[in-house]
Amino acid sequence: MRIVAGEYGGRRLKAVPGMATRPTTDKVKEALFNMIGPYFDGGRSLDLFAGSGGLSIEAVSRGVAEAVLIDRQYAAIKTIKDNVAVTKAPEKFEILKRDANRAIPELADRGDKFDLVFFDPPYAQQKIMAEMDRLRELGLLNSGARVICETDQQAQLPDDIAGFNLIERRDYGITEITIYELGSDVG
Repeated sequence: MRIVAGEYGGRRLKAVPGMATRPTTDKVKEALFNMIGPYFDGGRSLDLFAGSGGLSIEAVSRGVAEAVLIDRQYAAIKTIKDNVAVTKAPEKFEILKRDANRAIPELADRGDKFDLVFFDPPYAQQKIMAEMDRLRELGLLNSGARVICETDQQAQLPDDIAGFNLIERRDYGITEITIYELGSDVG
């Protein structure tokens, strides 16, 4: 696993030990960023199930100014910290050991806003639609924010989610990438 492109491109990343997380493959990561970028001019990203931190680190490498990475597992937090150290720019990352359900209202209380949100939850625990709704209701998304969902094909995320527009959906083997954008009439 590596950082595919941008300022930190080519640097190796560690995977979280064990079977509790499944890192996004470099092929899927590159395809995902080609759909949403591939490069950015600032902005903030949020990763609610950060795992190894690879998606947020890739986003910052490609120009996102700041990333907030959340995971509830100790092994994941340790791996994220190790991977962020590879960038030599730890000030661009905030790492929080939290459950996503607890983190969302805490971020809202702080007044945080995000331009990109990554959802790559454990396949058996997908509550993406409810969490997207909470992000929108609590005002955590900037106008035009994009929500990138990485799921297995069994998840079958709908085309229509209140307040969001479906931008793109693509399959990569057992992995499905679904991208939504905050609707212009909300936010």
